[in-house]
Amino acid sequence: MQTIGTLKTQFYQLAHAHLPYHWFESLLLWVLDKDKAFLITHDDYLLSHDEYDRLSDGMAKLCTGMPLAYVIGRQGFFGHEFVVDEHTLIPRADTEILVETALAVVHDKGIENARLLDLGTGSGCIGISLAKALPDANVVLSDYSVNALKIAQINAKELMVNNCTCVHSNWYDGVLGSFDVIISNPPYIARTDEHLRHLTAEPMTALVADDDGLADIGLIVTGALDHLNLGGVLLVEHGHNQGASVQKFFFGAGFKNIRTIKDYGGNDRMTMGIYDE
Repeated sequence: MQTIGTLKTQFYQLAHAHLPYHWFESLLLWVLDKDKAFLITHDDYLLSHDEYDRLSDGMAKLCTGMPLAYVIGRQGFFGHEFVVDEHTLIPRADTEILVETALAVVHDKGIENARLLDLGTGSGCIGISLAKALPDANVVLSDYSVNALKIAQINAKELMVNNCTCVHSNWYDGVLGSFDVIISNPPYIARTDEHLRHLTAEPMTALVADDDGLADIGLIVTGALDHLNLGGVLLVEHGHNQGASVQKFFFGAGFKNIRTIKDYGGNDRMTMGIYDE
């Protein structure tokens, strides 16, 4: 068997020059169930046969192009760890802007016992993060994928969230009642987008939409007023070059106070509007 120090040296000298070192480090931490300080202070730690086999298996999967989050089955988002698998998108930091904005809406409007809908919830990272931050709220997590909903249910249980409900629905088809806030991170990548070649491991149905990536966004925006309370807010994530097109959907549907918000990288990332007669 090998020590941590030997494995570090082998990584640099031999095996996986095309892989980021932090992937190797994160995988090793997951295998050992230790914190980062342990790797720094225990170079002489001898891995067990099981630990070494799991590390080798994980590195082999990474070398085939499987994302680290799918190898270890988890991804951090908004300060929480979420279970993910091949049926869910991998949560990304840029999407946290939806959570932050939705929380600001609820707090700024002083909405008590708010009712929120996370359309196309996937792993549940958006809706569950909101449910954790708003314990008096009721959050509905909807998705067309039964397998994705199973992951969302696991995450709700692991994070001890009891104020959210999972609903099997094709956008609004199976959703009942009205909401104060609707949030969605829908498929918005065009089928011809070259970036898709880097995303082959993630479910295409959660990434790609027709009409240059705008088809599902159009359905979500045009159907939202039937499911929002008066004064309710819709927030939709979209691509960096789609802000103007998405705003047109909002204007056409009759939303007020429409604005597009940038992500942490300075790119247009989400558009929001208020249902106000």
